[in-house]
Parts: sequence; structure tokens; C-alpha cells
Amino acid sequence: MNSIKVSKESGITMVTMSRGKVNAVNEAFVDELGAVFNDLASDADTKAVILTGDGKFFSFGFDIPELLNYPKNDFTRYLKKFSSMYTQMFLFQKPVIGAINGHATAGGCILALTCDFRIMVTGKAKIALNELNIGAAVFAGSVGMLKSAVGERNAEKVLLTGAMYTAEDAQRIGLVDSVTSEEKLMAEAKRIAEGFSQKNPDAFKTLKNLLRRPAADCFGRSEEDSILDFIEIWYSEPTQKVLKGVVINK
Repeated sequence: MNSIKVSKESGITMVTMSRGKVNAVNEAFVDELGAVFNDLASDADTKAVILTGDGKFFSFGFDIPELLNYPKNDFTRYLKKFSSMYTQMFLFQKPVIGAINGHATAGGCILALTCDFRIMVTGKAKIALNELNIGAAVFAGSVGMLKSAVGERNAEKVLLTGAMYTAEDAQRIGLVDSVTSEEKLMAEAKRIAEGFSQKNPDAFKTLKNLLRRPAADCFGRSEEDSILDFIEIWYSEPTQKVLKGVVINK
């Protein structure tokens, strides 16, 4: 694997996104992360998962400069893969702790929203679904997961302002569940993961499915249309002009 690192210890599996300096999401990244979670679903040694990133970013989101080279057919394929992956992660049958080690923006925030518990570092790190600021849309799935986390009115504020939230501000609206220092992040994430790992796995799986399946079914009915809308806006002249100015420090 080139973009995802996996390590296991005492029933806790650490999944670390490790692609360049900002963990930008491209097609190979989506394929790898999806394959990891598919494998962990049937791994008897994995009782809980911690999802985190290398460096100062949890994930920047889409690798915009790379994806700008995609023709529409290829970009459509990529978006459908991304949608399938985050839906798979949202419904993953085991506990997933998001250890948000740094910035989690746009697609990176979507990955964080799939987690059952999100703990974020204080300081300069920001979390946002800020697609509006670059003239892009979002998916029905990201809206559905956001509403599940923060409620409808706060979801409107997050999406319609494109605001960047500190850990403390994100905690106030439910976008993250707890905050901690950079030094304590992994110890706290492991402590939380260990607590979840002690739960009856069948009961956890059933309860998580009862809680999340209705939301997934609901946004699933609108997902394809939202992807088509996303593509139309992505390839529009005003949005392309903004996207071509995005530089990623890889």
C-alpha cells in the first residue's frame, strides 16, 4: 500500500492516512482505504479501529490538481468510488474512532464524519465542509452524515457558510465529540477505542445499524443525483477557474 498504513495492537487497529504532506484524496487512495476497511470487517483480531492522518493534516480532501486532469467519465467513476467508500465506512460494523490530528477539510471532513467518535487536536487545526468557498457542491451522503452529527440547523450553518471550525467550536456544535492536545491525542484515542472494544460486538453492530442504516438509505436515494449535480458544477467555468488556482503542497 502506498497511501494507507495499518498497524494492530491488542485488538485495536490503527489506520493512518499517509499520502504526502496533506493526505489528499485521489483514486488510488480511495481504492486502498476502501480495501482496508473491507478487510478489517472480517478480521477477528480487530475489535475497534482508529482512523488518523500523518503530519499536520487529517486530510485536505480531494487532490484537486490531479483530479482536474480527469475527463468527465473518469471523474464520475472516481466520485462513485468515493461515495461507495464513505458509505461503507459510515456503516462499518465495528467501532471507529476518528483521531483528527490536524486539518480536516472538505473530503477530509467527510471521512471524519464516518467515524463513531471524533476527537480533535486543539490549536491551529480546522475542520470544515468548505466546498462552497471554491464554488463546489457536496453529496447527499455528506449532508446526511453531517445532519446525523450536528442536526439540521447546524448543518445548514456549516454548509451554507463554508466556515472553518476550531476544535472547540466544532465540539460545541457536535462536529467533534472531544478535544485534546496534540501530545495526548493518540493516548486518548486508544483509551476510547479500548472502551468501545469491550462492548459486545454483535450488540454494537446491531445498534449501529439501527442508528445509521435509515440515514444511509435516505441519502442513498439521492446520492446519484447529487453526484451528477456535483459534476455539472465542478466542470462549470466559474468553478474551474477557482479550482485551477488551488495548489497542494505535496
